[in-house]
Amino acid sequence: MIQRFSRLALLLALLTTHAQSQQKYDIAAFYWPSCHYDDRWASFFQDGKDGEWESIRNCKPKWEGHWQPRVPAWGYLHDNDPKAMEKKIDAATSHGVNVMIFDWYWYENQPFLESALNDGFLKAPNVDKMKFYLMWANHDATTDWDIRRSHKREVIWPGSVDLATFKTLTTRVIERYFKHPSYYKIDGRPVFSIYDMNNLIKGLGGVQQTVEALDGFRAQVKQAGFPDLHLQIIYWGTVPKIDDSGFASSKGTAANTIKTFKVDSLTNYQFVHISRPPRDYIPWADKAVEHWQKWSDEFDIPYFAHVSIGWDNNARYVGKKAAVTDNINPQTFKTYLLKAKAYADKHPDQHKLITINSWNEWVEGSYLEPDDRFGMGYLEAVKEVFLEPGGKKP
Repeated sequence: MIQRFSRLALLLALLTTHAQSQQKYDIAAFYWPSCHYDDRWASFFQDGKDGEWESIRNCKPKWEGHWQPRVPAWGYLHDNDPKAMEKKIDAATSHGVNVMIFDWYWYENQPFLESALNDGFLKAPNVDKMKFYLMWANHDATTDWDIRRSHKREVIWPGSVDLATFKTLTTRVIERYFKHPSYYKIDGRPVFSIYDMNNLIKGLGGVQQTVEALDGFRAQVKQAGFPDLHLQIIYWGTVPKIDDSGFASSKGTAANTIKTFKVDSLTNYQFVHISRPPRDYIPWADKAVEHWQKWSDEFDIPYFAHVSIGWDNNARYVGKKAAVTDNINPQTFKTYLLKAKAYADKHPDQHKLITINSWNEWVEGSYLEPDDRFGMGYLEAVKEVFLEPGGKKP
């Protein structure tokens, strides 16, 4: 009986994996791994035992009709709990979200906030249902994370690293993550995304030093048995522009930057990086989306369409911050998912990857996880666009 059950479980696992591999569109949601206890993370909060849930739970409305606090329908789950991650993976994959992009940090020559990935996601019993990859969030760690001093905007830990540190962290990434069977690859190449190219260049000492460091990273990846690295950068207004002489300057172009660093693809992290947040979601999103085809025409590499759900980071500050408040709902979000799908279909020569901000940026008002206002509405919007009724693949 036990042997028969084991065979049945294996068959179901194989069928699930096969079905997952047949999904036409890869829908990847960024994951902000902030809602659990971590020794260094706890110092940013008065209590700290629940991580950033503390700021999210304590936020009060700052004007009439301000939608705060945001309340999770599943309760305040710790994301380093494998049972919590099992619930998230099941909800994600059943609604068409088949990739998680984990925000990944490295400060003071050691990882930061890795527990959600290491102890939660990778230990979830259903981790084989979903792919993941890393977005190295190499921005400075600042007091913005601590509401008691967020107004100071001071740097606590710099996000830039020197070459020795870069080699240490890339070795860790290859050994610990790239080799995991659930790691997301394009044409067999593990995808690794970098948030801030300016900080990368700053830490490594210049453009040429950065080229050499990235070439070394690629060589490490090949030595580990992969055909190559798929280097993705988060594209926004601060991407350095390199001139024909190989230096970042006012005469430079982003196209030169892409070629110089041998970047393989581009996407965005948040609409707010390319479109100032007015009150209304629709003009905010429209302004961001109008860049898509321009970037596709400008660069020789794929741009993967990105859709953000919203923007309201008032939970991090005592003072009032600009927020997107009007037309924030699953239906308007669905409109831009349809635009992303149409964009992907218009570019049949590139991988059908679409990124979303985010799975759980509760503190910034941009999340797919269910809340007490819309329930599963945002996830249902993804399912309606990318999965046929009944969950069949299009």
